[in-house]
Amino acid sequence: MSRLRGFVRGNSLSLAFLAIFLAALAGQAVAGWHLYNQDQHEHGEPGVSLARFLTSSRFAAETTENWQSEFLQFTLYIAATIWLIQRGSSESKTPGTEGAGSDEDEHLGAHATDRSPAWARAGGLRTAVYSNSLVVVFGALFLASWGAQSITGWRDFNEEQVAHHEGPVSWARYLTEPDFWDRTLQNWQSEFLAVGTMAIFAVYLRQRGSPESKPVGAPHDATG
Repeated sequence: MSRLRGFVRGNSLSLAFLAIFLAALAGQAVAGWHLYNQDQHEHGEPGVSLARFLTSSRFAAETTENWQSEFLQFTLYIAATIWLIQRGSSESKTPGTEGAGSDEDEHLGAHATDRSPAWARAGGLRTAVYSNSLVVVFGALFLASWGAQSITGWRDFNEEQVAHHEGPVSWARYLTEPDFWDRTLQNWQSEFLAVGTMAIFAVYLRQRGSPESKPVGAPHDATG
């Protein structure tokens, strides 16, 4: 029990967000299922079970279109904050420290400590890969979820086409359709707005006790 409590306490942030994510996903599934069946009945078509809805292209498309925008947000933010700054923001590096940093600053190679990860000490390709692994993984997750959105959205679009007695389109054709870009861009713009406002608000606003905020008494022009 003490080990379990220690594990939960040491991972409480990720565990809390995992629980919130699962609860929100379940809520989305139930609400989306009811909405889908409501649309079916309005068009004189039979409803489907919750299990059937969870395997439908509609549910998959609505889910992945949100995931890909979140992964894009973090990919761009991680990469942009290497070189770009926002003076006075806790979300930015201090002006003059832009760039990838020296091996000494990053504790790489000869500057690594005994507690540094093995790939930080290895040098060569392994260290180069590990040095950029965060943006690489988030970028891969974005591309994977965006690809999944395009496929599931394409299938959902074609189901709508058939239901309205219109011909289905190819996947390549769907990528040029307004439906695909509407699903994509409505999520992208909201993520970019959220990141931009966070960077600006963190200059002037505070949240006591949060690492995302400067100390409450820090001056507005203090960056980092």
